[in-house]
Amino acid sequence: MEVVTSQRSGVNRSAERRQHPTHHHGVFRLRYGHPLPFGASLVPGGVNFSVFSSNATSCTLVLFQKGEHRPFAEIPFPPEFRMGDVFAMMVFDLDPHEIEYGYRMDGPFNPHAGHRFDRRHVLLDPFARAVGGRTVFCSPARKADIFPHRGRIPENDFDWGHDRPLDLPVSNLVIYEMHVRGFTRHASSGVAHPGTYDGLREKIPHLVELGINCVELMPIFEFDEHENFRKNPDTGEPLCNYWGYSTLAFRAPKAGFAASGNKGQEVNELKDLVKSLHAAGIQVILDVVFNHTAEGDASGPVISFRGLDNKTYYLLAPNGDYLNFSGCGNTLDCNQPVVRDFVLDCLRYWAAEYHIDGFRFDLASVLGRDSQGHPLPNPPLLESIAHDPVLAHCELIAEAWDAGGLYQVGNFPSYGRWMEWNGKYRDAARRFLRGDDDSVGEMVQRIMGSPDLYRASGRKPSASVNFITCHDGFTLADLFAYEAKNNLENGESNIDGGNDNWSWNCGTEGPTSDPEINALRLRCAKNAMALLMVSQGVPMIYMGDEISRTQRGNNNAYCHDTEWNWLDWDLVARHEGLLRFTRLLIAFRRAHASLRRSDWFTGDDCIGSGYPDISWQGVEPGKPDWGEFSHSLAFMICGQHDHALGGEGEFVYAAFNMHSEPLDFVLPHLPAGWSWHLLADTSRPSPEDIYERGQEPRLPANPRLNLIPKSCVLCLGREDIADGRS
Repeated sequence: MEVVTSQRSGVNRSAERRQHPTHHHGVFRLRYGHPLPFGASLVPGGVNFSVFSSNATSCTLVLFQKGEHRPFAEIPFPPEFRMGDVFAMMVFDLDPHEIEYGYRMDGPFNPHAGHRFDRRHVLLDPFARAVGGRTVFCSPARKADIFPHRGRIPENDFDWGHDRPLDLPVSNLVIYEMHVRGFTRHASSGVAHPGTYDGLREKIPHLVELGINCVELMPIFEFDEHENFRKNPDTGEPLCNYWGYSTLAFRAPKAGFAASGNKGQEVNELKDLVKSLHAAGIQVILDVVFNHTAEGDASGPVISFRGLDNKTYYLLAPNGDYLNFSGCGNTLDCNQPVVRDFVLDCLRYWAAEYHIDGFRFDLASVLGRDSQGHPLPNPPLLESIAHDPVLAHCELIAEAWDAGGLYQVGNFPSYGRWMEWNGKYRDAARRFLRGDDDSVGEMVQRIMGSPDLYRASGRKPSASVNFITCHDGFTLADLFAYEAKNNLENGESNIDGGNDNWSWNCGTEGPTSDPEINALRLRCAKNAMALLMVSQGVPMIYMGDEISRTQRGNNNAYCHDTEWNWLDWDLVARHEGLLRFTRLLIAFRRAHASLRRSDWFTGDDCIGSGYPDISWQGVEPGKPDWGEFSHSLAFMICGQHDHALGGEGEFVYAAFNMHSEPLDFVLPHLPAGWSWHLLADTSRPSPEDIYERGQEPRLPANPRLNLIPKSCVLCLGREDIADGRS
């Protein structure tokens, strides 16, 4: 006991020595700071502030009481507190929970040379772990605030218990892309705190029942929803930045998404959400935006990076103008060593501190450009992320294109790790589903996991994240209700949003009371879900598609925080048939390893089963038609090839008729003692459109299936003995 006491006394005396001030500024006691870690961190007796700038001549720490308009102190960093290009200072006796902080930077203002220093601006710390000023979503902004976005120092007292990232096999994932606020903001959600992390947590049972095991959250890094100054031309109401693809702080969770945001508890509330999702078996992927910042072009606001060290952080033309490969006014110089380290530090922080399971990178092709904007063959940032030890088990998903025309789907630098949003799957599926000529051949490749894109480079089917809809573009319901986008309410004269939607209105533009058209639209939605779930790769569905959510034809609803853009939970009852169909499709996929293979189909019989692992069919067995004017396809998977790997061993047959006329399909022969069972038929009304596991009716011997126009059928080949039949 005496030894322990002595050791503790030694630690205390050491801490006291470390706390001895070396400098004073007015009433403030200061000492030399630690250059690492960057940001504001608690140390014995005070707070350590560290900020980088290679071109600033001096730096001043600016301190505010929480919520106060004017600072209560401005403390210049003494020249000797600079180590290399880092200003570091410890300030004693601060209450970290009652202050907000920022910096003023001195240096040259010479935009032509890339420098935009202006000490009139108080700048947000890029490493701030929480940000004040937007604690209630869309609350009125304080006009003429000299520092609208303020760094805060959150408590670090969350009890994770035994929670860890789930590390599920990637080929088993079913991803659900969602907007945190939009998921529960609608009054029909019935949650205690609509539109928040806490509200989403209350709705986890919906995700579990649906069969989702991975959510992809649209941006939750702090952003300014008031940055959009447009108005709705129809109503005159102000628009906003609802989606959040315009980051202010890359380590701070969006306070306005927290029920407790105005109390500064957004950090713990988000962690509680992650912990609860993990407890339900659901991974968490964050949609991250490292290609640009909220500062825009030269006419945009000075918030952080521009005033700290513009020349270091941004891609600049020789005359100092911003290069714009993001479509948002500026582009981060992601392969500049300091910026590269910043991105890595942020990702490590989210993985370690929030137990995040993975990241989807917006406009990820930007991350592979050099300081002149040229694509790099071996981008240092992408390689560093892929091989980082902290991120070793995180999912890495690239949106493999950017606004500068660099389209890399199929050849994004992967380093054995990176997956891709497969935009070619989306386009091929849409063209095939609406019955376009010359669409079947490509759809075959997409169903197999896009081997034409990924196999030659040694990648696996799980490199392809397959989707038919996402936040960009039409919802699934709108995909079959509109042929033209309807974005006038965005205030941009309908020029925003994609024009190549490959959509089909089924004969009438927009809503209709025609029962035949509505039945056709529902059938098309079910066809799409079925196609997605029988395709190799990782399927992703968009929030609300399982209950026919509509955006009224708006294919770029980024600026609308309004009822029609939130998930209406009354749709659960109104579209329970589609919800049930989607749920059982996901269960079907999860029950059959042959639908989520970790390696490529060979088209051969490598195990002596008498059947190849996949065989392509037509209206007659073994006679596929992939010609220009074919609008149908069929295939059979022999599950015996996956049986040795723990698969169920059943045969899976899928037939799609996207013609405008009915077609008869003859099913292939099965081994003796096996029978075909009907799993799903999108032409039938619910609940006969799909059957629960074990309840699929057996089809007669040598079955012939009649598929009406725009319909699909899924069947299972099962051994009679296993089914309890002779």
